[in-house]
Order: sequence, then C-alpha cells, then structure tokens
Amino acid sequence: MNAAEQVRSLELAQALASALTLFRGHFPAARANLTPWRDDPLTRAYAEAESLDLSFHFPGWSPRTQCRSVLVQLRLDGPASPTPRLLGVVVHGLTYDSERWRLATVGDWTPSGSHLPQPQVTEKLQAYCRELFELFDGGAGAAPGCQAA
Repeated sequence: MNAAEQVRSLELAQALASALTLFRGHFPAARANLTPWRDDPLTRAYAEAESLDLSFHFPGWSPRTQCRSVLVQLRLDGPASPTPRLLGVVVHGLTYDSERWRLATVGDWTPSGSHLPQPQVTEKLQAYCRELFELFDGGAGAAPGCQAA
C-alpha cells in the first residue's frame, strides 16, 4: 500500500522520513515517491495493509543498478499501531517494462533476477536494509548473516 496512505502517527511519519533519508544517503540522485501505486480498483484489490510501499526514481537508466526505479516494500507487524515492528524488506529493481531484480531480507539477502545490480550496489542495498531494521526495531528482525560488522 502507498506509504503516504499508511502514515497515521507522528512516530511512523518520522520513521518513514528517516527511511527516505537513509536511501538518499546511499543513492543521492534518487527521487522519492510515497505513492508508487495508482489509485484504481485493480490496484486496490491487491493492496496489502501490512506493507508500507515507497519508490525511488533515478534520473535515467543506471548501469550500476541495472534499473531505473527501486520499489521498497516494508513488511510491518501491526501497521495500525503507532510504532509497528519491521518484519522484512523486499526491494525491487524496475524498468518501464519489467522487474529486473529483487532483494529480500530472507536467506542470505542476495538479489535474484535477470539483470543483477553491481556488487557495490548490492552492498549498499543490504546496508540500507540493515539500517531500516535498526530504525524500526533495533535490528531485532535482521538476518544473522547480514548484521553490521
């Protein structure tokens, strides 16, 4: 569900603003979008209340990221509560025509897909996910193999 539609508390608004800032720290050229989904009946039929979705758009196609946009889906436990707990993150690398890769915070946190980002980008994405877990709940849900050194 669009992040802009999910914010119902000051704490969640601050966490969302911090999530945007953290991503821009790794990818300064990215432009944030808090409403990545269209508001139409088909999209609403697949809306997930436990997901806080935001996207970032690059000025053009990026050979390092192998995409033009990144969709970040934050899976929350109790999104209606003032301070929901982050259960997981799914990051999608997208172009206009398809998903190029996907990174999920399960298993070894490695991207999968047809056109993978460069290793340096993968490291930045993994660092961003670790920072999100720290932001939302002190790292309680982070995968053991991906803890900060």
